[in-house]
Amino acid sequence: MNMSHSGVTDWGLKHVLIEKRFTILDVGCGGGRTIQKMAAIATEGALYGIDYAKGSVVASCGKNAQLIKAGRVEIQGASVSQLPFPDDKFDLVTAVETHYYWPDLVKDMREILRVLKPGGTLIIIAESYNGGRYGKPQQPVMRLLRSASLSVDEHRELFSSSGYTDVQIFEERKKGWICGTGRKPL
Repeated sequence: MNMSHSGVTDWGLKHVLIEKRFTILDVGCGGGRTIQKMAAIATEGALYGIDYAKGSVVASCGKNAQLIKAGRVEIQGASVSQLPFPDDKFDLVTAVETHYYWPDLVKDMREILRVLKPGGTLIIIAESYNGGRYGKPQQPVMRLLRSASLSVDEHRELFSSSGYTDVQIFEERKKGWICGTGRKPL
């Protein structure tokens, strides 16, 4: 995960502002590299990661052991459907290669909205989407996994219908990448 998603993650993170004192949540933290990348930018901030897979929690904790020991990072097992955080906690929430596995996209997007601070941003980054370079070849696998394969317009509508404002969708068509951002209203 860490190596295969590194390029799309770097590209996607260029579409959001990360300040040094941000409180950040990575939903579906996988192997932990996204947390490590953001910790290098949010040097005075706090970073949290959740994943429903125990193996990913263990891997992410290993990757970020020094940051955890320093008290800058916390990682735990949890679901996007029931985030174990209070309202209005995060400046930024990231989700890399994970949203198509969420149980209820709109409900889960609203759960993220709940934990974002007013004006906070959600960014979704993915290498698979309907209409993208690899969308057609990946469709049978996505159906088999019961995963959502959304088009650009469906991503935009997902953010909007879930209550986000300032919605932007970015594509890197040559690589088949998509990135969506939206803000919690002030």
